[in-house]
Amino acid sequence: MQQDLGFLKQLAHGLTAQFGSACEVVIHDLSKKDLENSIVYIENGHVSNRHTGDGPSGIVLETLRTDPDRVNDRLAYLTRTEDGRILKSSTLFIRDDKERIRYIFSINYDITTLIAAESSIRGLVHTESPEEETEVPADAPQKITHNVTELLDMLIDQAVARVGKPVALMTKDDKVAVVQYLNNAGAFLITKSGDKVSSLLGISKFTLYSYMDKG
Repeated sequence: MQQDLGFLKQLAHGLTAQFGSACEVVIHDLSKKDLENSIVYIENGHVSNRHTGDGPSGIVLETLRTDPDRVNDRLAYLTRTEDGRILKSSTLFIRDDKERIRYIFSINYDITTLIAAESSIRGLVHTESPEEETEVPADAPQKITHNVTELLDMLIDQAVARVGKPVALMTKDDKVAVVQYLNNAGAFLITKSGDKVSSLLGISKFTLYSYMDKG
């Protein structure tokens, strides 16, 4: 596998040399015991402000929670950085000779200035009535996180937002939905996540596990 990592590093360097400083390439090692430091290599880390040794993204946890046979590459989707820049991202899952996913190879291209330029050009060449609006995608770009604490907070916010009401007003079914969303996203692979979610929802660890089993 070391030889494979060497090739992936070579490929990452070639891609960033080809596409310039707006192109970030990140390699996550899923064979590492320490999930909180899954990034083993990064080129142009200034794009997302991440470094070697930083933690996993949401897609890493999702991969670890999913049957490898059902995992497919994800190409040309949108993500966003913590300072609001929009990235066009692709994620490739690198397998060993036994078809186990060992590395995640992610390409993130900062298209923020291109979007601004596109908007300016559209304004010059189109004539639209005031009531017409540009269609907004249903799914907002997922935020790129730097460590497991940020990632867990982001997943919890997403779970609560899906239910659509504050925790204080949630029914049992609402709380089950929150736990199921977090479980499917791989949130409980993060150390101490069960304690944080139990405290947030006002339930015991035993109840939390029972909610997880309802899926």
